[in-house]
Amino acid sequence: MSSPALSPVSGSDGYVRSHVADGIGHVEFHHPKGNALPGAILRELAATVVRVSGDPAVRVLVLRSGGSGPFCAGASFDELVAIETPAQGQAFFSGFAGVILAMIRAPQFIVTRIHGKAAGGAVGLIAASDFAMATNAASAKLSELQIGIGPFVVGPVIEKKIGLAGFSQMAVDADWRDAAWCERHGLYAEVHADVATLDAAVEAKARQLAAFNPEAVARLKQVCWAGTEGWEALLTERAAMSGTLVLSDFTREAIQRFKTR
Repeated sequence: MSSPALSPVSGSDGYVRSHVADGIGHVEFHHPKGNALPGAILRELAATVVRVSGDPAVRVLVLRSGGSGPFCAGASFDELVAIETPAQGQAFFSGFAGVILAMIRAPQFIVTRIHGKAAGGAVGLIAASDFAMATNAASAKLSELQIGIGPFVVGPVIEKKIGLAGFSQMAVDADWRDAAWCERHGLYAEVHADVATLDAAVEAKARQLAAFNPEAVARLKQVCWAGTEGWEALLTERAAMSGTLVLSDFTREAIQRFKTR
């Protein structure tokens, strides 16, 4: 078992942690504001997934967030309102692209544990998983239209996972979808009654996948994510869309309303 690795973003602004045990690479992120994802955590999360997936001892990855509240609140509103130029905006939203690409390019399957609600960019992380496991409390929504932007960067991976119809429903009607809806549409592979049951199921699934032939897993993963070869350019272009829209008066006013709720 490897010693836990703690990221440079540890402290009051959150952390990314990882460790390896019995062929399972564990990656956990946390932020005190609803497990939101500021740029520093996005960058460190992408780097951690790349590093852990590059360890020859790792047969499967488990992604989770800390705490008992939301799984992830999506983009950090504090950072969104601080963006001053289109370039800064593109750089911020490219952070989500980096995590998505790291996840789908990893040669191992990634099992994601979703213990609570997931909003905005969090849905993209879930869609980039190979096997997402959730509790009944894990509602999900794409809230981007409500704040004047759109789910542009996460859109391709969500569409690939649940199809255009499901993605369109989430994107246009920016409201919560319960865990049953998410399972029915393929965003979640399994839904469990509570966190204890979820944790037992995640552990069992990870151990099962860790016992599979790594070469077969890597080839099957390539098959599952075929058609994503040009996503580096696509997601960069999409990040520029969001990076420009976030500067609009509509978006800044909408974010301020959300922050004061």
